[in-house]
Amino acid sequence: MGKPTGFIEIPRETPTRRPIPERVNDYLEVYNPFPDDKLRAQGARCMDCGIPFCHQGCPLGNLIPDWNDLVYRDQWRLAIDRLHQTNNFPEFTGRLCPAPCEASCVLGINSDPVTIKQMEVGIIDRAWDEGWVQPEPPKMLTGKRVAVVGSGPAGLACAQQLARAGHAVTVFERADRIGGLLRYGIPDFKMEKRFLDRRLGQMEAEGVVFKPGVNIGVDMPAEALLSEFDAVCLCGGATQARDLPIEGRNLGGILPAMDFLTPQNKRGAGDAVPDHPHLHAKDKHVIIIGGGDTGADCLGTVHRHRCKSVHQFEIVPRPPDARTPANPWPQWSNVFRVSSAHEEGGVREFAINTKRFIGDDGRVSALETVHVEMKIENGRPRFVEIPGTEKTYPADLVLLAMGFVGPERPGMLEQLGVELDPMGNVKSDAGRRTSVDKVFTAGDMTRGQSLIVWAIAEGRHAAASIDSFLMGRSDLPRPLEFGNDLRPFG
Repeated sequence: MGKPTGFIEIPRETPTRRPIPERVNDYLEVYNPFPDDKLRAQGARCMDCGIPFCHQGCPLGNLIPDWNDLVYRDQWRLAIDRLHQTNNFPEFTGRLCPAPCEASCVLGINSDPVTIKQMEVGIIDRAWDEGWVQPEPPKMLTGKRVAVVGSGPAGLACAQQLARAGHAVTVFERADRIGGLLRYGIPDFKMEKRFLDRRLGQMEAEGVVFKPGVNIGVDMPAEALLSEFDAVCLCGGATQARDLPIEGRNLGGILPAMDFLTPQNKRGAGDAVPDHPHLHAKDKHVIIIGGGDTGADCLGTVHRHRCKSVHQFEIVPRPPDARTPANPWPQWSNVFRVSSAHEEGGVREFAINTKRFIGDDGRVSALETVHVEMKIENGRPRFVEIPGTEKTYPADLVLLAMGFVGPERPGMLEQLGVELDPMGNVKSDAGRRTSVDKVFTAGDMTRGQSLIVWAIAEGRHAAASIDSFLMGRSDLPRPLEFGNDLRPFG
C-alpha cells in the first residue's frame, strides 16, 4: 500500500471525453489521453485490502492491488508484467469491459471506487509505447496441432496460450478479417482497430496461423478438423440474435444490430460497402430496441450518420441512480449509467414494449408501443401493459439490439454432433470438454452471451485443459478456478 491515506486525500478521476461536436464527426476513440501523473495518483487510492473483493469481481483473477501499487511507485515495467500474468489483452478489456471489479471495490462501499479499468488501459498503453510488449514464442515445439474456431477474445486468448505452450495453432474465422466482435461488432469510437491489429501481429510472430474467410461447416467440413488436428476448440460465440416476431416484422428497414454495425466497421476499414438504404441512418427516424451495450453502439453510430431522430427502447424500468438495499455491494451495481453515446443525444425510453411495426410500400414507417409494468412471478419478470399509454413513433430504421440467444446450430455444430445444454449452448464439463472426443469449447459458445473478461478467462481455461489433454499435464493457469464462477471445477 503505497499511500495509506490516498483514498482519503485523492478523489476519483477518469479521462475526459472529447467535445461532442468534435467526436460525432469522426470514429476515433471518444476519450482524451490521461496523463501518467494522474494515473499514479489514482493508483494511490487503492487500499490494498486484506480481502481484495475486486478479485471476486474479475473472472480473470487480475492482481489488481499489485499493479495499482506498482503504478503509484512508478514501476511501470513490473506493472505490465503483473498484468500480463492474468490477462492476455488488457488493451481490450481496459476499453470494453464494464468493470465488475470496480463494482466490487471495497472503497465503493461508501465512496467512489478505484479507477481500476483506467489503470489497466494506462499500463498496457505505456507498455506498448515503451516497446515492452514483444512476441513470446515457445522455446520448444510439441509437435501437436490445435484448431481454434472463432477469433473473438475467447479464441484469441486460447490460441495465444496454446502457442506459447509450444503447440502449432491455427485459428479459423468465417469473416474476412480476424477479430470476431472485436473487429466487426465494436465501433471504432469505442476501440480503434489498430489496437487489435498490433496484438494480432504479436500472435503471428509467436507462431499462430490465422485463416480468415473459412466458415467451418460450410467452406470446410467440420469433420476435417478432427482428422487434421490433435485437438479443437470451438470459440464461435453466441451469434444468434434475439428476434422480435411481432406483426410487421417482415417489413424492410428492420434488422439485427450486427447487420448494421458490421458494414460501418467495414467502411472504417476502407472496404466498399453496398449503398443500401437500410445500412445507413442519415436523415432517418431511428428506433433502437434494446438498452444494453450493443444498443449504445448503435446509438453512437447513428449519431455519426446524422440521423434525423433516435429513440432507444428498454422494456425494463429505469434503473435507480444509486444502489438499493436489494442490490448491495459487492454485487454488480444495477444503476443508471450514461455512456458516451447517450451523452451525444437521443431519447431513452424505459418500461416500453413494441406492439407492432407499421409499413408503407413494404418498408417500416412507424411502430406502435405501450408502456408496461414489470412484475416478478416465481423469480421471473412478467410485463403487464398499462392501459392508456399507447403511442406511435415514426421509424425509418429499426435496429434490434436485444441480445443473443446462443450459438448457431446449422453447419459446424450439427456436423460435429456436440451435445447442447438446455439453453442451447455447447455443453461442456469443468475442463471445457464437449461430448465429442478431443473437441473443447470456450467463451459465449458454451457460456452464453457474456462479458469480454469472461471470454478471455474461458479461453485461458480451455487452453490449460487442452494442453493437459495433449501433454498429460499443463503449467498454463486456469483462471476460472479462482474467479467468481459458481460452477464446480474438477
